Formats: sequence, structure tokens, C-alpha cells
Amino acid sequence: MKKLIHSAALAGAFVTALATLPGHAQTTAPVTVDGAWARASVQGQKATGAFMRLTAKDGARLVRAESPAAGVTEVHEMKMEGDVMKMRAVPSLELPAGKTVELKPGGYHVMLLDLKAPLASGTTVPVTLVFQDAKGSESSLSLTVPVAATPPAGAPAAGGMMMNGHKH
Repeated sequence: MKKLIHSAALAGAFVTALATLPGHAQTTAPVTVDGAWARASVQGQKATGAFMRLTAKDGARLVRAESPAAGVTEVHEMKMEGDVMKMRAVPSLELPAGKTVELKPGGYHVMLLDLKAPLASGTTVPVTLVFQDAKGSESSLSLTVPVAATPPAGAPAAGGMMMNGHKH
């Protein structure tokens, strides 16, 4: 009996450790995430972005994002309108079946606004993505996203677009 209790405690500790690994996803959603990262921020900076690649097996929509590190978490789009780069929140982001959608600087991304504390390089930030399938059912995906000053190798990146100066 003592051995069984010890084994159960070790198994619980192992599951807890896995759940906190950078980039690890706990999922009930039929969406996979690859290359997730969030841009580091500095003291006084109130916003930053999180980036990743999303692939929905059967198609879905990203309808919301949440993070306890921010007062507001939104899905945003950046795009050129004439000669001006504009950013805006989007109500949802389509994830076509089997196609990878890249959330990257200068394009779609998860915006973390009203940061409660700076995000330091080398740490992680929890982010939950909420998806809706074709039938309207919602599912969520909880991520532990690594924080970095620049995109890690293999992560979504855009030529020099910086999110650090963004004001809302």
C-alpha cells in the first residue's frame, strides 16, 4: 500500500511538471499549436504579443484568448491600409481544416494588454485559446508559452516588425 501511494504521488508530480513545461499544451481542442512564444516586455510597457502556428484538424475558429498575466487578451490583426500599418481586434480567426494559420509579428497575433507585470525573457506566460467548431461547440487549449526578446528558432517571425512600441 505504501508503495502504491508513493507511485501515485510521483505520477502526480510528473504530470504537474509536464503541464508547466514551456510550450506544453493541455488540450480538449482538436487544434495543434507549434512554435508558441511571447515577446518580452520592459518595466512600464503595458502590451505585448504572443505568436504561434495553429492547425485545426477539422477546421475551427479561434474565438477568444485569455491570460491571467494581462487585464485584456485579444486576437488581433495587423495589416497595411494604404501606407499605414493598422492593428485591430478581430472577433474570430478562421482555421481552415488541415491548414496551418500563422500568428506572427506583423500579422495575426494574440495581444496581451494591460500587463499586470513585465514579461521577462526566459520565463513563461499562461495563455488559454478558445476555439469553436462548425457546430458551435467551444473547446479550450491551455498553453505555457515561453517568453523571449526575439523569436526562438522555428517560431513564427516577421521581418523586423516590433510589437514593443504598440499603444492602445
